Amino acid sequence: MLKKLSEPLWNAYRGWDVSGRLTRFSGWMERSKRADTGGEAYDHTETVNDYYDLCNEFMQFGWNESLHFAPLRPDETLEESIVRHQRLMIEKLELREDMRVIDVGCGNGGPMRRVARESGARVLCLNNNEQQLNKARQRNSEEGLDHLAEYLRCNFMDMSSIEANSFDAGYAIESTCHAPDKQGAFEQIYRVLKPGALFWGQEMCMTDKFDPESSRDRTARDELMQGIALDGIATFSEVNRALEAAGFEIVEATNRGAVDGPGTPWYRPMESLGGTLRSAFRRTPWGIKMMIGGLRLAEACRFVPKGSTAVVRMMNRTADAYVMGGKSGIFTPLYCFLARKPE
Repeated sequence: MLKKLSEPLWNAYRGWDVSGRLTRFSGWMERSKRADTGGEAYDHTETVNDYYDLCNEFMQFGWNESLHFAPLRPDETLEESIVRHQRLMIEKLELREDMRVIDVGCGNGGPMRRVARESGARVLCLNNNEQQLNKARQRNSEEGLDHLAEYLRCNFMDMSSIEANSFDAGYAIESTCHAPDKQGAFEQIYRVLKPGALFWGQEMCMTDKFDPESSRDRTARDELMQGIALDGIATFSEVNRALEAAGFEIVEATNRGAVDGPGTPWYRPMESLGGTLRSAFRRTPWGIKMMIGGLRLAEACRFVPKGSTAVVRMMNRTADAYVMGGKSGIFTPLYCFLARKPE
């Protein structure tokens, strides 16, 4: 399986000191704290780009081309659950062929391709990460969807280059969770949507079970922030207040990661066996342990770039933090909302 990673990793890491880049990323929270006290300058956009530049190929290999979580069902594979979740978004946004839609933080374009194929809408793929935007462009072309895509490398904290009131709908899937100012991000999205347009978002949040006085809960939160490059993790009410302060009317908002009845926890693929042996190898703890062993040998043989193993170790610690946050019920990556820009 590592054969599939070799060429993409060499392309992604070309000319890099991977270990040095990883060291810089690992120290981002300390640099941020020093900046808060008047020390060195800190740019969180740089940290988020480091995160995706280092992890993007591994995330696609180990998860899905759509790099987001989805509510799971016992009778579905992860891939099937992701498709069902994206179709729910398409339905909620009432997308159709004559619409122009903005994908805020498009990643590699996985959700965009579902939107384009199934609704026929034209989508602006907006991303500040050059590597991911190039990947989206390449795959859209390979799948014959380039005619339904536009591309813009842009920080969603400043979308002044985009004309106001120009999109019929928009969505942001696990992207605005990286915003250093959530209200500011929502204000930018609000500006480019047409009056009456719908906006779907999926946020990573601390749930109502999170206790800020609990050292255990704070440690879990900080582990997640560190590993996913989150400059803070909002609560449900903080997301809602930011949306309303930006001018949106909230149509609905719910934690779709909450399991009622015979459901499957959203973190299950990272915790235990399930689906095929191939998916278990890529996602479960024992599978990742085997992968790390294989990568160490592959690094020694120069089959993959030096530093690749350390990146996977870092991602594995983050997976443990996901599971810890999910099991304790204090964290969800599935706070989903539908909001409207008033007429």
